[in-house]
Amino acid sequence: MRKKTKIVKIGNIEIGGGKRIVVQSMTNTKTENIKETVKQIKELESIGCEIIRLAVPTFEAAEALRTIKKSIKIPIVADIHFDYRLALTSIENGVDKIRINPGNIGGIERLKYIVKLAKERQIPIRVGVNSGSLEKDILEKYGGPKPEALVESALKNIRMIEELDYDQIVISIKSASVMDTIESYMRISSIVDYPLHLGVTEAGTIRKGTIKSSIGIGFLLYQGIGDTIRVSLTGDPKEEVYVAYEILKNLELIDSGIDVISCPTCGRCSVDLVSIANEIDKRLESIKIKKKIKVAVMGCAVNGPGEAKDADIGIAGGRGEYLLFVKGKPVRKINEDSAIDVLMEEIEKINK
Repeated sequence: MRKKTKIVKIGNIEIGGGKRIVVQSMTNTKTENIKETVKQIKELESIGCEIIRLAVPTFEAAEALRTIKKSIKIPIVADIHFDYRLALTSIENGVDKIRINPGNIGGIERLKYIVKLAKERQIPIRVGVNSGSLEKDILEKYGGPKPEALVESALKNIRMIEELDYDQIVISIKSASVMDTIESYMRISSIVDYPLHLGVTEAGTIRKGTIKSSIGIGFLLYQGIGDTIRVSLTGDPKEEVYVAYEILKNLELIDSGIDVISCPTCGRCSVDLVSIANEIDKRLESIKIKKKIKVAVMGCAVNGPGEAKDADIGIAGGRGEYLLFVKGKPVRKINEDSAIDVLMEEIEKINK
């Protein structure tokens, strides 16, 4: 059962209120480089990224937001640290949400300026607290960035904004520790009703970061906690989007997308199943999937169709050939060289 949080609007997207989970990513280009930033955002848009966050460390970056905004379709979140004026300039240039850590923005007087302008434009504020940016007094109180410290910092900063008579708030409360991230979100979820943006901060490289994020984000979503997600990976941001959708798909929180199942191979396998499965995965990334489709890539023509009988379409390897099957029933034999092309054609037919 999803927790129904407060509904907050980010551009043309509503989050919270039990609505669908929204996938977010962050550019790794220099925001000042408008051409490259727009190019990357459009690539992310094309594979399903719904909200994009941009680093705004300079006034040149803040000014670039106006042009970038006109060139893309999805909402922009400006990521601000230390200088409250960057937040003001970003809002004036049309961003749809700002992410700040009120604890490092320069005190309540400067926060007032941000909240006042955000309120005028109805721009949500994401209170982003993580283990690397806690206030010194809170760190000393708890002896480190423990979940209790993260929650106290978040609540302190939320109350500051509420006291300025504003409630369009989204919260993220991340740690590089999966267990601390889980406990922090569970604690804050039991206290407030604002939408929560989930993620494991600084999760790591694609392999390790995918594992950490899948455990942390997946567990919280399974508990009904979370309204938007970002998988933080060291690498191409497109990988963040792919992993995010895999998490949502496997938790059955979305009803579209391709689920590829493939066997781990064994001594019975007599085809190059590893290469074929990887190539199919690669090709599927370029297809906009309209339906929920289960695809099986199996290494054994004897057991493959039976083990994957619930797949919409699949292939099972034999000696130099494959068996094409639908819902576990054999259709025809195809040679190994054309197996991928035939399977892709069949997927395209189902996807119409």
